[in-house]
Amino acid sequence: MSKKLSYASGSSDKPLLGSTIGQVFDDISNKFSEREAIISIHQNIRFTYAELAIKVNELAKAFISSGLKKGDRVGIWSSNNAEWVLTQYAAAKAGVILVTINPAYRSHELDYVLGQSGCKGLVFQNQFKTSDYESMICEIVPEIKDAIPGKIQSNKFNNLTTIISMTASEIKGVYDWEDFIALEKNIDNKELQDRQDNQDTDDAINIQYTSGTTGFPKGATLSHHNILNNGYFTGATMNFSEQDRLVVPVPLYHCFGMVLANLACLTHGACAIYPSEGFEPDAALKAVEDERATALYGVPTMFIAELALPNFNEYNLKTLRTGLMAGSPCPIETMKKVVELMHMSDVEIAYGMTETSPVSFQTKIDSPMEKRVSTVGSVHPHVQVKIIDSESGKTCPIGETGELCTRGYSVMLGYWENPEGTAAAIDSNGWMHTGDSAVMDDEGYVNIVGRIKDMIVRGGENVYPVELEDYLMAHNDIEAVQVTGVPDPKYGEEIIAWISLKEGKDISEEDIKEFCKGKIAHYKVPKYIRFGDDFPMTVTGKVQKYKMREISIKELGLEEQETA
Repeated sequence: MSKKLSYASGSSDKPLLGSTIGQVFDDISNKFSEREAIISIHQNIRFTYAELAIKVNELAKAFISSGLKKGDRVGIWSSNNAEWVLTQYAAAKAGVILVTINPAYRSHELDYVLGQSGCKGLVFQNQFKTSDYESMICEIVPEIKDAIPGKIQSNKFNNLTTIISMTASEIKGVYDWEDFIALEKNIDNKELQDRQDNQDTDDAINIQYTSGTTGFPKGATLSHHNILNNGYFTGATMNFSEQDRLVVPVPLYHCFGMVLANLACLTHGACAIYPSEGFEPDAALKAVEDERATALYGVPTMFIAELALPNFNEYNLKTLRTGLMAGSPCPIETMKKVVELMHMSDVEIAYGMTETSPVSFQTKIDSPMEKRVSTVGSVHPHVQVKIIDSESGKTCPIGETGELCTRGYSVMLGYWENPEGTAAAIDSNGWMHTGDSAVMDDEGYVNIVGRIKDMIVRGGENVYPVELEDYLMAHNDIEAVQVTGVPDPKYGEEIIAWISLKEGKDISEEDIKEFCKGKIAHYKVPKYIRFGDDFPMTVTGKVQKYKMREISIKELGLEEQETA
């Protein structure tokens, strides 16, 4: 009798949406015109869907009036705010490809993204925390100091003509927000409608640069069909409706914010609430209480920070029903606390990657708690997945670990102007190779074991960091933990655990090793322990394991072993 294979195809009684983002935006704005659409708490801005539609249409017409054609690229470089959302929807209506730029980028990275994507325009926030965006733009586009707005002639960026401040700027060649919006008077509603009607669902509408956990970013190119459907089915799996109010502390530049939050809300007529520019745990919980939110998003590190607030018990979170935890594996104990202490009985886990729009797996409201705390759920509607043996390429039997692959509507169009990178990621049969090690059970639930390249090989034994991280998180004094490998002359690699302790706790390396002794295999016990909470992270809260490894090698003086 042949073995059951690790393959699943997502069924649904709901068909894929065959519309563009602009078409859905118009339909929802008309249907739920009086309901609140977005709330930016730190800006004291509230828009109903009718009010949002007016603002979005004005900006879309301004884009057209400025000379932006269908398929031109416009970058957006900002933290979370109302202008970000307006830009997202206006670009979609105008057929302009939105290039989302990490707010943590500096001039060198901005230089790369503007050049690689061939941006014709850039919408930016003047300053955020320590980032002076104006200065960095002037550094790489010095011509803007003497240019006329909309007529920049850059020696370095041949396409770049238009730079727009979300507020106002003293730089001569930069449009103030209100001055740019005023261009809309040159375009009538029919011209906007014609531009919108001239788009196809498979047209590229977004370039998302991969988060950089493994090196230099590539531009995942996503279509209306990709991201609109992924947002819709993510919301549908959480039973979203126009009654839901979602607090969004995750960054909008990333798929988690602009797709799983914004587009999930849009496609269901729900309200998106932005508590702060960047993640602030107290602001997120205050927004839940003040706005009577029904849903809350976050990567596990965000939920850990919220639960760790000294005044956590003072917040009334009883209106919460659901939400998403995604971006990295969730410690089991954190998941249990979110359900019990934050009243998120229907909280769900989601898994995906930018290149797949992003979600491929999601737990469901009726998933058993055991599955919600130990897996990333089952396959998303209308998506196919399989787990393969990396060497043979054959689909693995159920229960065997291999590389996760996904296929379907959600797979990106490709990496922007990078055919070699695209061919390396998507095979001739349309399967996206994720680079993640995974295992599927008899019911189709999948557990992500870790990044294939993060796997530690110690003396011939494979060690998956997430397994050790989950074990160490059960220690009462540990707040957070991340595990990686470092070079070792005897075993090839040894294990180092970076551990953040709970406030007021003080334990030693020996205490940690004693906690492991006899409970996990000897080769999984970390040789090195590093205490501290300074995990290197992307702006989305993903821990950068390659940077952890680099720092650890330097601190432990292992450079010679690394290069040997």
